Amino acid sequence: MRICFIGAGALGSTIGGTLARGGAEVWLIDPFQAHVDAINASGLRMLEGDAETVVKVSACTSATQVGIVADLVIVLVKSYHTRDAIRAAAPIIGPQTVVMSLQNGLGHEDILSEEVGRDRVVAGKTYVGGVLLGPGHVRSGVIGKETIIGELDGRLTERAQRISETFNRAGILTLLSDNILGTMWDKLFINVAGGGITAVTGLTYGGLYSLPILEDCALAAISEGIAVAQAAGVKISITDPRRAWTMASAGLPPEFKTSMLQSLQSGNLTEVDYIHGSVVRWGSRLNVPTPVNSTLVALVKGIEYARSDYPGRS
Repeated sequence: MRICFIGAGALGSTIGGTLARGGAEVWLIDPFQAHVDAINASGLRMLEGDAETVVKVSACTSATQVGIVADLVIVLVKSYHTRDAIRAAAPIIGPQTVVMSLQNGLGHEDILSEEVGRDRVVAGKTYVGGVLLGPGHVRSGVIGKETIIGELDGRLTERAQRISETFNRAGILTLLSDNILGTMWDKLFINVAGGGITAVTGLTYGGLYSLPILEDCALAAISEGIAVAQAAGVKISITDPRRAWTMASAGLPPEFKTSMLQSLQSGNLTEVDYIHGSVVRWGSRLNVPTPVNSTLVALVKGIEYARSDYPGRS
């Protein structure tokens, strides 16, 4: 299977490198020139525990440099870059190409469907982790971490099965779901647990899980998400907010930083619109109150606005 990753940061490189090591033809597409150059010069260095392997994989900064039509395009850019990224991927998308998002939050599948057609889009969520240690060098967190994929309409199709088999053959534990929307909401609850709170407070998980008042806030935000999903008729497996709170920190060290906090500390915009903002938008449509998530969105937006790179700031 020929697989192109649109976005090859920590997670894209981890999953892409693992698939390449498992025999798939993989291209990593990312604007980080030093990262691309290091991969092409010396391979992708993947650190897993105390063992490091080097994987030969193709990398470039633009889809125009790939030179093939992909069987599968996996989108792993920051949420707010989704539309521009899939438009830029046009040279590698052919009549039979499948497009799949593994991004956090909700709403990406709608954007991808608008750009390439809903019939081409497969949804996915992953618990795989990765840390970019430097150009061409990642710490991989694949072992024991599930990835779940499925068709938006719930059908169990041959193409989804092929993707699942390719992932599993490479050592990425992948399940095929007939309820991917429920899976997406379950993962959203886990992102809601710590994303906005750590972004506002600047706390790592060690601090987040030390203060009961923050736990109360997180449980309230998750509860709103669960209420919204239930009002929408989504079949979710997480109905106790404390379960999402516990799952969010499972296997993670006290110094762990959420991606939302990392974005702010790097001077970048966050994905709050696709995480807490998703709860707020769906709640508005369904007349379900979401005051905690609305407040977290407002506070994170306020921090973003205070930065000089926020769009539209005078």
